[in-house]
Amino acid sequence: MASVLDALVRAFRDLFRFQVLWIVVWPILAAATLWLILGVAFWGTFSGWIAEGLAAIGIQDWLEGVEPRWMAHGLQGVAHLLLFVPLVFVTALVMTALFAMPALVRLVAARDYPSLVRARGGGLMGSLLNAMVAVAVFIVIWLAAIPLWLVGAGMIIPFVAAAYLNQRLFRYDALAEHADREEMRVLFSACRSSLWSLGLVTGLVQFIPFFNLFAPVLAGLTFIHFGLARLQALRHNSAAAVRA
Repeated sequence: MASVLDALVRAFRDLFRFQVLWIVVWPILAAATLWLILGVAFWGTFSGWIAEGLAAIGIQDWLEGVEPRWMAHGLQGVAHLLLFVPLVFVTALVMTALFAMPALVRLVAARDYPSLVRARGGGLMGSLLNAMVAVAVFIVIWLAAIPLWLVGAGMIIPFVAAAYLNQRLFRYDALAEHADREEMRVLFSACRSSLWSLGLVTGLVQFIPFFNLFAPVLAGLTFIHFGLARLQALRHNSAAAVRA
């Protein structure tokens, strides 16, 4: 647990470094702009999909009986917003993992882990495949959880889904530059509970207004600090065992 807290403290420290501020801003702006353009261009299609989804869980029939009608339309607008916001944040997370993480890794490594040798066990294709798997499983979790909302147990699903997405997205990119494939496999297995804890904590930030604007980069920095510190410890222990 100490390593998790240390990673979080270091990530908060780095979050407001001058070199990091632009990286904080652009994924959110790019994701919001992307979905705003898509929403305007395909409004009819998206509205139809949302209506079908609401009908599938019985809410659409209830909305049709709501009076006055402006209230029903307002509730449908809220449904659109509830879909738009997660799409923006998931897209920002993916953009951060794919495009911003290399710059963040360089900044953190140069300051805190300058002697850590780069084994380059990962790359762009691995990062892309990892992101695709992470998003696919994230979507499956949400779809599989739809019945739980009907019995009141759905409130925990956003947090579980966010924890999974964060730890799956960022653990790979945090280590891709410095660890080899075997080191990545060992760390992912040995640190599974800590990675999930980091995923949950950084996922919770996504649900806090204003602070959620920093959530993608905060998550990236946290996993970088945790991953590189664990990698450094792993290599130190391996070297000590060899000398012994």
